[in-house]
Amino acid sequence: MAKFDLNDESVVVIVGSGAGGGTLGAELALKGVKTVILEAGQRFEIEDFLNDEWASFSQLSWRDARTTSGSWRVHRDFPNLPAWIVKAVGGTTIHWAGASLRFQDYEFRAKSHYGDMQGANLLDWPLSLDELEPYYSRAEDKMGVTRTNGIPGLPGNNNYKVFEAGAKKLGYKEVHTGRMAINSQPRDGRGGCQQIGFCFQGCKSGAKWSTLYTEIPKGEETGNLEVRPDAQAVRIEHDAAGKATGVVYANSAGVLRRQKARVVCVAGNSIESPRLLLNSASSTFRDGLANSSGQVGRNYMRHTTGAVFAIFDEPVHMYRGTTMAGVIRDEAPHNPARGFAGGYEFETISVGLPFMAAFLDPGAWGREFASALDSYQNMAGLWIVGEDMPQERNRITLDPTVKDKFGLPVASVHYDDHANDVALRNHAYRQGMALYESVGATRVFPQTPYPSTHNLGTNRMSANPRDGVVNKHGQTHDINNLFVSDGSQFTTGACENPTLTIVALAIRQAEHIAGRLSANTI
Repeated sequence: MAKFDLNDESVVVIVGSGAGGGTLGAELALKGVKTVILEAGQRFEIEDFLNDEWASFSQLSWRDARTTSGSWRVHRDFPNLPAWIVKAVGGTTIHWAGASLRFQDYEFRAKSHYGDMQGANLLDWPLSLDELEPYYSRAEDKMGVTRTNGIPGLPGNNNYKVFEAGAKKLGYKEVHTGRMAINSQPRDGRGGCQQIGFCFQGCKSGAKWSTLYTEIPKGEETGNLEVRPDAQAVRIEHDAAGKATGVVYANSAGVLRRQKARVVCVAGNSIESPRLLLNSASSTFRDGLANSSGQVGRNYMRHTTGAVFAIFDEPVHMYRGTTMAGVIRDEAPHNPARGFAGGYEFETISVGLPFMAAFLDPGAWGREFASALDSYQNMAGLWIVGEDMPQERNRITLDPTVKDKFGLPVASVHYDDHANDVALRNHAYRQGMALYESVGATRVFPQTPYPSTHNLGTNRMSANPRDGVVNKHGQTHDINNLFVSDGSQFTTGACENPTLTIVALAIRQAEHIAGRLSANTI
């Protein structure tokens, strides 16, 4: 494997190894570009994953201190865990469920399509579906997305069968086991899904796409990619002209190192990426890097989520089989007659009994709560994924008092639901409950949103530099050789799971960076 010198000024340095950073690093390496990925977490391999919810959470999750504020339920229930993401090589592609759906055309034009909405900071993407479609196709092929490129869908487990039956009772038409980046048959040197059921804990069979064991090894084989685990980025440095010159990071011993760079790409998720830019403030960039617009950290989105669970007379065993292989897309199109803008999807979901106890109604206890847990094997469940509205006040800032172990301010996450988010979620709750009631559920209950897994915005794309942080290639408006390469560059959130779009953007960004390097324009 490659090992580059700390003083090598010719390398591209990427902070983060998940869907954006891991894909970008591999793509650049395959194009002959020397690349270093700095990953804050450890490197685990497939055999290290734990099919145990609590143990796996402790092994993989980003549990560094964070603070929260706002009216969202997560602030009350999980004040120091606003997001359920991974701190390890591969990032949250270890934890994700695999759902891989393209954005709809109008979702790139939310401001034009929805019009002005009070309290929402809507903006059209500087990028269209037509421009991104070739990269969506490449991402689907790379990831082995089912129901694309002739790849068959995954089988439906009992949870899906209940879900499908209810969907048909309600008259829904677009229901199937989804477009999933999980092999339904052997592909790309990996076997098909074994229906083990622990999708959130890391795929023990390797059937699920993850940069850890798909993209990163391919990049490393070229000799052009070095991945450094236990390398927590603390600041990005720049020269007198304002050009990024490298990244200072702390190694596993807490010793600070400086990796020089020709290009720096930030791919640390929508919480850590703006935090790094803000913590990199200097006398030249007093408000943080790439923040002349004041938009770094703003417009945080997490999707409008929630869940509905139902209890039946007979066992369902929802935990057996692929966790999220089931989708209903009929509610995804924009239909203002429902009383809100945007759309949502239903996806099958299950969590184990320990997480069910933690998420069912946090802080609750008593007979009603305990009886629900007693009926766990008879449960079926679905998850709501809906578009939430970007708002300037929903943002990531630096906490004024809480510091990390390196003495740097931690991220503080503020979030309030927009009225549109509430209307969408309530509609989805009603439809989800009706779905299960239509097929004989004896008890149906909505579940509040969990710590977020779809973290979006905070460094958004914009055509005009005053409106955002990066351009249509993820290149910051302020600094020519500084890029954002994760979901924080999303202008709006759409209602689809974001990973496919992050990967498509990373493939496109790699082409752009490699081209600019060849032309010597960065």
